[in-house]
Amino acid sequence: MEAEAEQKYLNLLEQQIAEGSYRPDWASLAGAPVPDWFLREKLGIFLHWGLYSVPACTNEWYSRNMYIKGMPAYEHHRKTYGEQREFGYKDFIPLFCAERFDPASWMQLFKEAGAGYVFPVAEHHDGFQMYESELSHWNAKEMGPKRDLLGELKSAAESCGLQFCTSSHRAEHWFFMGHGREFDSDVREPMKKGDFYWPAMPEPDPQDLFSKPFPSEEFLDDWLARTVELIVKYRPKLLYFDWWIQHEAFHPYLKKLAAFYYNCGKSWGEDVMICYKHDAMMFGSGIVEVERGGFAEAKPYAWQTDTAVARNSWCYTDSLDYKSSREILCTLVDVVSKNGNLLLNIGPKADGTIPEGDRQILSDMASWMKVNGEAVRGAKVWRKSMEGPTRAADGQFADAAEIMYTPEDYRFTVNGGCIYAICMRCPRDGRFLIRSFAKSTNQNLPEFHGILRAVTLLGYVGQAAWHVDREGLHIAAPGIESDFPVVFRLEVD
Repeated sequence: MEAEAEQKYLNLLEQQIAEGSYRPDWASLAGAPVPDWFLREKLGIFLHWGLYSVPACTNEWYSRNMYIKGMPAYEHHRKTYGEQREFGYKDFIPLFCAERFDPASWMQLFKEAGAGYVFPVAEHHDGFQMYESELSHWNAKEMGPKRDLLGELKSAAESCGLQFCTSSHRAEHWFFMGHGREFDSDVREPMKKGDFYWPAMPEPDPQDLFSKPFPSEEFLDDWLARTVELIVKYRPKLLYFDWWIQHEAFHPYLKKLAAFYYNCGKSWGEDVMICYKHDAMMFGSGIVEVERGGFAEAKPYAWQTDTAVARNSWCYTDSLDYKSSREILCTLVDVVSKNGNLLLNIGPKADGTIPEGDRQILSDMASWMKVNGEAVRGAKVWRKSMEGPTRAADGQFADAAEIMYTPEDYRFTVNGGCIYAICMRCPRDGRFLIRSFAKSTNQNLPEFHGILRAVTLLGYVGQAAWHVDREGLHIAAPGIESDFPVVFRLEVD
């Protein structure tokens, strides 16, 4: 039955490519436009939720690490559940019940926080599908909660006015359970396609684009068919792939998949796009993704950073190292000032509830966005993205520690005919100096040389006094107190 379903989806892919305008080559795919809504909605919500939420230990790589001797997850598993040959990862499936899952309440929470789109992980590296599938029985509709969780999230998102997107991390399953073969565990031969842990190959060097053994044609066809099924059944507005698709073996399959997806979008009357990491796709054929990091300077192209509310995990655990709401709001402001989007990850519990720590951050974001959202949603870059001594680093995994901004650090955006100057840390004395708006002494320099008509501190109950001199724009807002960034609307003539 699964083989027939796989062939059905592969045939559908070939037919759509043959009939559509996008071809499976980078030159053709580079013509796909970034969706307008993505350029407008600067905040999305990522959702890492699955079997790994049951042990709630270490992080979302529990399924791999519980089979590696010496890893904390390995020791925790044996102490808590017993030896891996007796209680393996698949034995978490009956414990993943999602009995308190209320997708409508999730979406309301996300929307109030300022999100414009939602990105649940459809399948993580562990191989468990969070949706109804014809290609495998190891899915949430047939096992565990016995609900099409992805379908319910899609319905709730669209009912709430949020764009529905989804993410597949299936590629890494080629090797993700492979360490279980190194000792007496439940990851054992005979192993064939259709088995939950299959293919459980040796883990390669993640930096090696040509590592062997190459993913087999059997596995790659399975990856392709699963992704086609996701597209056909759930029509995501964006599709996100995690990091291993840059391996050489995936490239011909990835081009076909992208051509199929972009042609599907045209047939739906939608612009759709793939988010990718590293250089898995040719620049211009998708949206550049930066994990837990960003860029030091503004970019002329749309991009996205994905990060989590906690430093040490993407999923819920009992030992989360939460970031502060201030840090996350500063990240949002910094990213938007540089022409990017923030995809913020939330990790629900196995029962379907949002942890209190995640809720508090979303609540703080909701309060801030209610006052200051005009500087973010729909905003574009100004001629200058920032001023001040503190800058984010270029690259991934740059969020190990909070960036300590000062009252001299500002980020700039433009929206609705106004310039927004966002102070990253509110000064205690309520006195602000924005040097980028100093009275110009040389109009030939690329500095502000315009007429400033009004300055408004958003959310301030008093009247902020301001004046401009050769040092900059001086603003006095007595009594202002905020642990979060504060926003000035500058009206120019």
